[in-house]
Amino acid sequence: MANTTLNDLLIQYERKKTKAEMDLENRKKNLYEKIPELLQIEEELNTYAINTAKNILNNITTDTKELNKKIDDLKLQKEKILEANHIDVNYLKPFYECTKCKDTGYYTDSNYKSVMCSCLKQKLLNISYNKSNISNLYKENFDTFDDTLFSDEVDISKYKFNISPRKNINNIRLKCLNFVNNFDDLSTKNLLFTGNTGLRKNFYV
Repeated sequence: MANTTLNDLLIQYERKKTKAEMDLENRKKNLYEKIPELLQIEEELNTYAINTAKNILNNITTDTKELNKKIDDLKLQKEKILEANHIDVNYLKPFYECTKCKDTGYYTDSNYKSVMCSCLKQKLLNISYNKSNISNLYKENFDTFDDTLFSDEVDISKYKFNISPRKNINNIRLKCLNFVNNFDDLSTKNLLFTGNTGLRKNFYV
């Protein structure tokens, strides 16, 4: 089940990544039609990149310093054109939902290892959380517990206790808090709530 969930999420990530990159191509196309100079600069940059790769493969030594200067000059020209047209430089970059992993779910850390991104971890956590039936914790928690819903009446024949339901539920609350606060203590005993339907085992707000 866990592998299926992860695979489904990675398919979603691939779709998001593809969509972001397709959107970028559409933005570029529209922008280059309006400002042809940007297309010329982009083509020159691509040419430099291709020639550099070829030279490296063919062991041809090139003047890296001069090449980098030309590339920097072209990038500066592009930025000035964008600024003159009131366009953010990031407009020509993919709008990924997560810039850390670029919508892949993984990124390469400082040790060059592939690491699961926090965004993917959060999605997996959310799925597990929703399946656990505790998705209402933001409103159903100890801070919002309302003991006024329980009676102050002491009636042994009715409640089978010599204390009131409110006193009893507050005792239970304290035991629950103690269980949570000492959860990592191996000597802490587990809690088990049993009883027929209608005995108020649920949390009430």
